[in-house]
Amino acid sequence: MNRRQKGAEKEEQAAAFLEKHGVCILMKNYRTAAGEIDLIGLHEGTLVFFEVKYRSSARYGFPEEAVGIPKQKKISMVSMQYIREEKKNLPEFQAVRYDVISILGTHITWIPAAFLYQGKGWNW
Repeated sequence: MNRRQKGAEKEEQAAAFLEKHGVCILMKNYRTAAGEIDLIGLHEGTLVFFEVKYRSSARYGFPEEAVGIPKQKKISMVSMQYIREEKKNLPEFQAVRYDVISILGTHITWIPAAFLYQGKGWNW
């Protein structure tokens, strides 16, 4: 299995995990020219952008450590595009959060509010 297939498998696994924990998955693999967000969902009234990271072992670090500032900025920028596109379907003051789903081997860890928005102001 190549990396892309493994990534898709782990994103599906993460989506199933989140759904079991009350998240309504709105979109998988939202893509723009600027980048991609793995999963977008609603959890307890909050719009959540999920980054899924997988490592078979911690030999080279934990999966969540791969979500550094450059990745956070990219996710933030892409999230604003999603919000602009879906503005008519969202409440006027929609709460937003950025979470990470870390998969180490077979263990899944959900890290809510893993990082804050890393962009230039909210541009709705």
